[in-house]
Amino acid sequence: MADLPDWDLFQSLHAVLTAGSLSAAAKLRGLTQPTVGRHIDQLEKELGAPLFLRSPRGLQATELALALRPHLDDMAAAAQTAIRDAAGAADGTAGVVRVTASEIVGVEVLPPILSAFREKNPQIDIEVVLSNRIEDLTRRDADIAVRMSRPTQNTLLAKKAGSVGVGFYARPDYLKRHGSPQTWDDLEDHTIIGYDTRPPTLPEGADFGRPVTRDIFSFRTDNDLAQIAAVRAGFGIGVLQHGIARRAGLTQVLPGALPFRMEVWVCMHENLKTSRRMRLMFDHLAAGLAEVIQDGN
Repeated sequence: MADLPDWDLFQSLHAVLTAGSLSAAAKLRGLTQPTVGRHIDQLEKELGAPLFLRSPRGLQATELALALRPHLDDMAAAAQTAIRDAAGAADGTAGVVRVTASEIVGVEVLPPILSAFREKNPQIDIEVVLSNRIEDLTRRDADIAVRMSRPTQNTLLAKKAGSVGVGFYARPDYLKRHGSPQTWDDLEDHTIIGYDTRPPTLPEGADFGRPVTRDIFSFRTDNDLAQIAAVRAGFGIGVLQHGIARRAGLTQVLPGALPFRMEVWVCMHENLKTSRRMRLMFDHLAAGLAEVIQDGN
């Protein structure tokens, strides 16, 4: 069987696909740009086909490169998992735990919980991935996830921390200037903050009783943190979790208008339950989130 290309070459390919350019890929890998360029040239030579088309707009990935990407993602995730596991091999509690959560939870909720964990477990390093995309725990993109819906994969160990409610909120001085809406129809006379191109994922059964489209919003962004920042700045009325809104000193309007709740779950792959450091983080997150949820509700 013919020799396979060196894994180092595939790492550079994955870096270019991830970063989008040779220079950015070089920074990502800690190499020089010419070195990454030579890796790509060598890999193309060994595969016998181009991986990128060079144009004034930069590098355009070919079908071959795009076909290889999911496999490279899997290999990169496996390599990172091996590094994390190896870091904790000598001591059952020392090492790295990689946690993933949504942007809102990661910025507004997790920092004090993770700070308390670090004080108790200084031998454990923490990596945090903030994304509204659900990371694949079966592939170990992350070790532990905080999710806003019930997990469906049978291979996951999951614990429900509680459920959070949401409502319409605004800054007090905005309501002083514009008045407080008393009905849904009154919202038409206010500045509403909401999504741009990606409608939010709502709990099953959630119903506003009327269509919700982007044109009803005067401030549009798909970034949840930007929406919260706009409400805090007094731009208008937006939808926030009760606990986050109250800690920010915001005032609720139309109480009860959004009666649905979102479940909060802590999940990890069942194969990790024997890892001491993973279990420490799993239990700490479940307890910390439950406390935050109870205080916020």
